[in-house]
Amino acid sequence: MAHVLVVGGGVGGLATALLAARRGHTAELFERDTRAPGTALDRDFFGWRRPAVPQATQPHALLGAARNVLRDDLPDVHAEMLRLGARERHELDWFDVRPPARPGDEDLVMLQARRIVLESALATALRGEPGVVTRYGEPVTGLTTAPGVRVTGVTTPSGAHQGDLVVDAGGRRGGIERWLTAAGCRPPVVERHRTGLAYFCRWYRLPAGLTEGPRRPWTVTGGAFAGCAVFPADNRVFAVTLFVHTQDTTRSALRHPAVFEAAARAFPPGAAWLALDAEPLSEVMATASLDNRWSSLVDERGPVVTGLVPVGDAIAHTNPTLGQGTSLALWAARRVARTAGDDPGSERFAAEYHDWAVRTLKPWFDYQVVADGAIGERFATRAGRAGTAREVAALFECALEDPEVMRARARVRHLADPPARAYADPQVRDRVARWLAARPDYEPNAVGPGRAEWEKLTAAGHGRRPVARG
Repeated sequence: MAHVLVVGGGVGGLATALLAARRGHTAELFERDTRAPGTALDRDFFGWRRPAVPQATQPHALLGAARNVLRDDLPDVHAEMLRLGARERHELDWFDVRPPARPGDEDLVMLQARRIVLESALATALRGEPGVVTRYGEPVTGLTTAPGVRVTGVTTPSGAHQGDLVVDAGGRRGGIERWLTAAGCRPPVVERHRTGLAYFCRWYRLPAGLTEGPRRPWTVTGGAFAGCAVFPADNRVFAVTLFVHTQDTTRSALRHPAVFEAAARAFPPGAAWLALDAEPLSEVMATASLDNRWSSLVDERGPVVTGLVPVGDAIAHTNPTLGQGTSLALWAARRVARTAGDDPGSERFAAEYHDWAVRTLKPWFDYQVVADGAIGERFATRAGRAGTAREVAALFECALEDPEVMRARARVRHLADPPARAYADPQVRDRVARWLAARPDYEPNAVGPGRAEWEKLTAAGHGRRPVARG
């Protein structure tokens, strides 16, 4: 069995330490924040300042891939999330009558909750593991190494800590790259793609007595230059999000709550949910300058370091449009836990982990890059209504009416099948083609306000001081 040192106490770090302990390993978790997530969800979610985790108060989607890890490997965490108020929604429940079940349909279930619910459930489980030591308020300041370069441990203000394997769960803003350079390693291989998208989010709570929002319309709508999404979460809480291009001249106006709500109501999902007289729980929280970033500790010469592997955003930071981040982090945490006892300091271990990540995580990272590129181009040019873009949009629209196409779309959405497999099915292609043929005048991305209306809706916000945070 191995002694695993985990750098970072976010979702990836908590899951890695917990899964490693459940596999019989011992673990130490180092987190710069002085406190762990608790069960006072609203207090922690809205009142806990977490500059190292800027995405903590943004909406999260726990896709079927993430739920399946919890269901299969951490059933107590799954149960605790449900106890704390998380809700489950099967993708095929979009239809009034769910189509006859097929093998694999059990994997198409979304776990709806704020990030703090998952963190709280993981932290609760971790406290019960005798093989885990959690060191909150003890940031990692560097690495200890042996010739090679092999990482043998970490340094903190209290001194050096030795382990068999160090796991970088410190996110995209961690210090691992700097510490590796200081140790004499070759630099990691980083692939970065800018998204050009800005997000504006506001949280609400449904009125007392109303436990669910509307099932229809579909909760994500993308127009030619802006989009709207609704994220149902736990305990009657939901988020409304607007997204535009970072160069859109109306961007700053969306930070004003009144302007934000007026713009959100111009989209079907925003209008449906905001019509429920929900209570606002936050100001408008903005985030931008996001990218898709793949970081590899293996170059053309082989591993640049041994005894160290990345999980979560440290290896694959993905823009949130597809909601893949938590799933990819849990996959990596599970892989580390399953293999940590297999000579973790060796070059072979580093190479095999890299090969696994390229096979398992990288295709979904690449899919995210392609999807964001299409959205960014559409928002920047207000085009994308013909050719392949029209066919892709038609597949999504057709899925809302056709259970077979919806199942294919859901299998991609929940990371059960890659797009090339699910969408290449002849039956799916035929159904989408027939749907399009019946609608020769179909124009994709036409839902929502026109540009003139949008300019009018957002004009009230120009020249006023924003009251938003984020």
